[in-house]
Amino acid sequence: MKTELDIPAVAVFLFFFALVTVMGFVASKWRRPKTLASLDEWGLGGRQFGTWITWFLVGGDFYTAYTVIAVPALVYSVGAYGFFALPYTILVYPIVFMVMPRLWQVAKDNGHVTAADVVHGRYGSRMLEAAVAITGVVATMPYIALQLIGMATAVKALGFEGELPLIAAFVVLALYTYSSGLRAPALIAFVKDIMIYIAVIAAVSVIPGKLGGYAAVFDAADQAFKAKGSGSILLQPSQYVAYATLALGSALAAFMYPHTLTGIFASKSATTIRKNAVLLPAYTLMLGLLALLGYMGHAAKLKLASNNDVVPALFQTLFPSWFAGFAFAAIAIGALVPAAVMSIGAANLFTRNFWKAYVNPQVDSAGEAAVAKIASLVVKVGALLVIIYLPTQFALDLQLLGGLWILQTLPALIFGLFTRWFTALALLTGWVVGLFGGTYLAWTDGLKPLHMLSIGSFQATVYVGLIALVANIVVAMLVNLVVRKPVATAEAAST
Repeated sequence: MKTELDIPAVAVFLFFFALVTVMGFVASKWRRPKTLASLDEWGLGGRQFGTWITWFLVGGDFYTAYTVIAVPALVYSVGAYGFFALPYTILVYPIVFMVMPRLWQVAKDNGHVTAADVVHGRYGSRMLEAAVAITGVVATMPYIALQLIGMATAVKALGFEGELPLIAAFVVLALYTYSSGLRAPALIAFVKDIMIYIAVIAAVSVIPGKLGGYAAVFDAADQAFKAKGSGSILLQPSQYVAYATLALGSALAAFMYPHTLTGIFASKSATTIRKNAVLLPAYTLMLGLLALLGYMGHAAKLKLASNNDVVPALFQTLFPSWFAGFAFAAIAIGALVPAAVMSIGAANLFTRNFWKAYVNPQVDSAGEAAVAKIASLVVKVGALLVIIYLPTQFALDLQLLGGLWILQTLPALIFGLFTRWFTALALLTGWVVGLFGGTYLAWTDGLKPLHMLSIGSFQATVYVGLIALVANIVVAMLVNLVVRKPVATAEAAST
């Protein structure tokens, strides 16, 4: 990879970065209400985003800068196993179609802004509300840090050294998010997604032709994996269960995160959400094409310091400098959109489910918005400090645990939409078992996402988050039976 400053690439990069910066500040006047001084307006854009805005916003914070970097890097490293992201993003949309319109309606009818609001409204339990809120904030922090990793990879490829460019970019992000709230990433998402599509389509159209065609690409990848002694362009039978459970568990967790739920709550109607569940799989097509860049890295015989450099190296090696700058700008802007939404989602949780619940229950709408703005800044600074002062592996490990943790909020959030059978105590107990038990399994496995499960003669490698979720639900059901039995007996005696 180049280390000197690439002037044409830098010029194109700065142009597009300046463009989205202006858009970020202008967004405060886009569809502006009388005031932004409420969480409904600052944190959810007035709950008025229609089909196309929601499509770009949800796609923008679901398919992130780190996705653009990490998915090809994983395919480059392990081969076919890295494609688990494709079935995962296919499975998630039927779940969105069936569940999220109902969740949106409950939130809309009751003025809920966060998942923890919904849980408290359903069960009336401050402890269960706090469990969901804490999980959401903690799981989001490393996710924001990963966006910085994606941005840092693009900035480094341009030839910049040190942390100053990254800090400057995040200061700009913090300022326009503070002033414009969710409207800023919603508006910028249009530019980000169009740029990503152009870069990916150009890559999968041009690069194979320069490498001898797709047959040569797959053959080169196959030979590279055989020479390395690990990885393959086809899944091995021993990987089937692991691949399937990782895809299923990731799909169940995806829309439990505060940032994806923020996009849902900001939608104009339940119909908007259903339409997006139909339209969003178009991003999966892009993701599949993007993943192929991992194989192209082998065909191009790249010399990489890190697997994460495969996408920047391909653009630098096989495209003119100006287009490489365009692609790097797309990646960097692809970090700004989700990072902004993530910080807003975490700030909403802090404001509603900590500040209002415990510090100042009488806070008004303007006070909530003010607290959320400050909280969003603190979240961004925290993520930035993680990247600057702690090893990158720290953020990667925490993000792995974050997926496991956020999955444990699913029973409390989703079950209450369809049944009143579960009690708050049962769900809280299940959450404790799932979260701490799953964390223990991941820790004993060296913070790997998979665990060897042995039940009698059955042995399979299974996604640890899914194991924890099953334990969570089973424990919740057992506790619920114990808790509800005396109640049922007393009711029978009274009749």
